[in-house]
Amino acid sequence: MPTCSVVQPPVELRRLGLRKYREVWDRMRCFTAGRNASTPDQIWLVQHPPLFTLGTNGKERHILDPGGIPVLRSDRGGQVTYHGPGQLLAYLLLDLKRRRMGIRQLVEAMEQGVVDLLAEYGIAGERRGDAPGVYVSGAKIAALGLRVRRGCSYHGVSLNVDLDLRPFGRINPCGYEGMEVTSLRNLGIRLSCDELESPLANHLLRNLPGPAQGAEWIQNEDEPRPSPHCVDGLS
Repeated sequence: MPTCSVVQPPVELRRLGLRKYREVWDRMRCFTAGRNASTPDQIWLVQHPPLFTLGTNGKERHILDPGGIPVLRSDRGGQVTYHGPGQLLAYLLLDLKRRRMGIRQLVEAMEQGVVDLLAEYGIAGERRGDAPGVYVSGAKIAALGLRVRRGCSYHGVSLNVDLDLRPFGRINPCGYEGMEVTSLRNLGIRLSCDELESPLANHLLRNLPGPAQGAEWIQNEDEPRPSPHCVDGLS
């Protein structure tokens, strides 16, 4: 008896540039609230101005001394982390039910996507069972945070490219006291976030479970729009 397979529309890839965290967060929630069974999955590539974010159950004691850097509690999982220019974020807005994949599979796909990207530049990245993310010689280079609503994911993975790492000293990164962090620049890779957008997106796509699928870049002017279900004031 033949089996039915779910047809996956091409993933839409978006370059959003440098955007305020709150703006992109609101757009992710709106996109997720308004999507239906035929809405294409999307991956957003973005950078944020300096900001500390706390996960839903993040403990404020892990923020040691924020200084003048704003702090925002988000709806992702995990503890506290830092975002700033020079850090590339890939937000994966996926219909997990349609893909028949679980959160653990998505976490593993994101981690392996970063590991494969690092390998392309001769860097040995590692995954750890006790602490999500990707590490190089024990120092964290990529952090993960997710939220799933109605079977659909948003948030994603951050990769330290060429950002100022000093703000990480003001927190316990991801809730771990004394955790070291690193970046591609510190490891001798002189590439910009713009140059890494396509390689990162491609490696993430290759690691998503299921058959290979197409992807297409959407021009910046055709931005993700909030759904009618969203709060007023977003555009």
